[in-house]
Amino acid sequence: MKVIRVVAIALTVGMGMGSAAMADGFKDCTKLDKASWKPASEAEAKAKALGYEVRRSKIEGSCYEVYGVKEGKLYELFYSPEDLSLKHTIAK
Repeated sequence: MKVIRVVAIALTVGMGMGSAAMADGFKDCTKLDKASWKPASEAEAKAKALGYEVRRSKIEGSCYEVYGVKEGKLYELFYSPEDLSLKHTIAK
């Protein structure tokens, strides 16, 4: 009985950690120190230039995550703060 309980707990913890990792967005954009990053406003400007209505932005791991709407659909755009290249896009 004790073995079954330990296995059940281990599976529950493992599934929780896996889903938490999947829930987060793209996180690895640069190894550059934050002091050398370009401003987040420039990532927002790039998204606007692509036709997105920018709602907000934040830092996610080592990326700028820009939330934008295009054609009525919400997107998450991940930019490298090093060179402001678009690394990943997620449609919600």
